[in-house]
This record gives sequence, structure tokens and C-alpha cells, in this order.
Amino acid sequence: MKVIFIEDVPNVARVGQTRVVADGYARNFLLPRKLAVVADSQAAVAIESQLKKKIKQRDLEEAEMAALAEKIEGVEVTLKAKVGESEKLYGSVTSADIAVELGKSAGFEVDKKKIELAEPIRQLGVHDVTVRFTHDITAVIKVNVMSDEPVEEKPEKAEKAEKAGKSEKKTKAKSTKKAKAKTEEPEAKAEEPAKAEEAEAKLEEAEAIEEEMDAKE
Repeated sequence: MKVIFIEDVPNVARVGQTRVVADGYARNFLLPRKLAVVADSQAAVAIESQLKKKIKQRDLEEAEMAALAEKIEGVEVTLKAKVGESEKLYGSVTSADIAVELGKSAGFEVDKKKIELAEPIRQLGVHDVTVRFTHDITAVIKVNVMSDEPVEEKPEKAEKAEKAGKSEKKTKAKSTKKAKAKTEEPEAKAEEPAKAEEAEAKLEEAEAIEEEMDAKE
């Protein structure tokens, strides 16, 4: 049977399109639900102007959705949740949660039904989520799920005390090195004259032996 679709039917046809479908499908599904009318019938003629308005409205809505999809592509929203072991959530993050946060933090109103989740998110981390406005118009956003537990921070006084302690240790270490260097320096200087005197004594001894030998000759 040849019919004209007066509403969009996913994976079948869009409003205003003419298609040939099985007779049973038309009589039992399309016509009773007023999704289509028989082509070349009085009903088709009667709704012709109405179809033109629907098509124009649909084109306008799709242009708006395409613009919105372009704006939210790559947008990141952050949601916090209670976390158990292995970074698994006690609960889960749903399409509704994402839609609310998308409107709150990013300022984009999106129907939760357009947010595609095979199953609710139950793990921490960044997840790519598809927002499907129509069959052909989609956008991918990033959903960052974080723990709602606050990060422990050291009190300001304790932090300052720790820094002061480290600074004091460095100062003491420098002082110890300087003192050690000063102690070793005189010892080194004291050793130098002693070595010189020893060398001089050996030289004198050698000269005396040489004179003695000359005398014997």
C-alpha cells in the first residue's frame, strides 16, 4: 500500500514522505494511529497544507537542535557521588542526573530521554556520553564522576610549623658543616710545618753523611 506519512516513524519514514508499505502494516499500525494516510485519497488532499506546515516546523526545530548539538559537543559536566571500594559508586549516575547538571552548570536544557546511556554510570572517571537529538543529529559530552568526600588538607598553622621546622634543620646542617670545616682547617695548617721540618731534618742528615764520607776519602 502506498501511504503518505503525517508523523515521523523512526527507521521507516519522516513526515511528508511517501512510501510503499505492507498492507497489514498500514491497516493495523500506521492508519489507526494516524501516522500516515493512503496516498491519492481525499484524506491526503485534505492534509496537504497541514503537512507543509509540519515540514517547515520540523526543519526549523532541526536547525535549532543542530546548533545546540554543536555548542554542547565536548562540554564536560562534573557530578559528585558517594564512593565505595575499587572506586565504585554506592548508587549510580543516570540520564536524569546528567540532564540536570547539564542545565545547571553548562546552561543547556536537554531532555533526559535524549541522553543515551546503555546503563547508569557506576564508576569514577570521565565517561563519553552521547546526546541524540534526532537520528542524524548527535553530540558527545564528557561526564566526570568524582567522589563527594573532601580532600584532606593540612591546617594552616601545622603547615607553617612544618615549613619552619624544615628551614631550621637546613640552617643547623649548614652551621655544622661550617664548624667542621673550621676545625679541620687549623689541623691541616698545623700538619704543613711538621712535614717541612721533617724534610729539612732528613736533608741535613743526608748532608752530614756525605761530609763524613768525603773526610774518610
